[in-house]
Amino acid sequence: MRLSSVGKRFANGYAALEDFSLSVPKGRFVSLIGPSGCGKSTVLNLVAGLTQPTAGSFEWDGAKPDIGFVFQDPTLMPWATLAENVALPLTLAGKPADVAEPLGKVGLSAFADCYPRQLSGGMKMRASLARALASNPSLMLLDEPFGALDEITRFDLIDQLLALWLAHSFTALFVTHSITESVFMSQRVVVMGGRPGKVLAEIEIDEPYPRLPSFRAEARYAAWCGEVLDALRSAS
Repeated sequence: MRLSSVGKRFANGYAALEDFSLSVPKGRFVSLIGPSGCGKSTVLNLVAGLTQPTAGSFEWDGAKPDIGFVFQDPTLMPWATLAENVALPLTLAGKPADVAEPLGKVGLSAFADCYPRQLSGGMKMRASLARALASNPSLMLLDEPFGALDEITRFDLIDQLLALWLAHSFTALFVTHSITESVFMSQRVVVMGGRPGKVLAEIEIDEPYPRLPSFRAEARYAAWCGEVLDALRSAS
């Protein structure tokens, strides 16, 4: 997908993006990082088709892909079981509501008949991932999905998401406020800043996968984090 000189101005006059350009080849894992209000979530909404640019152009490389969207809030229906929540995109599309596979991918097979109130925060986020995976998307949009979780749970889900990405080769566009998260997960970190938002830097994380937890203790990892931090400082 390709966004070229995109601008987004809302009806109230607020300009969220200006001259924003980004190219994400198929199968890549790219993170957007930047201060609050710099337009990161607006980029995801444009890609998802939830809003339209007011300037510039947005195009796909080929046909529009099937899209999975994971929000910071799991947004589970409290009156529905876990299986019913995960089946929602399939039900809306008129497809068979077979959720055994996506629940298995995130380790929640034994909790299919539970309700959201019976699940921990990490399990709810796993359910949100399973729901996004249920339709077998080729593009995953993730808007700070791990921001509200404790560090141990967040590390576990980061490893799980990367394993799913490696196994299924979907394209991932990931919004985060965490430097360490962006460096550990991504092939490229796009640093945003300004109001309206724009790209300040693009940093290629030239490290192989799978990335083991020990990578976080290596000097190379600290150097990548320092490079992203320096780019972010220019945004403030």
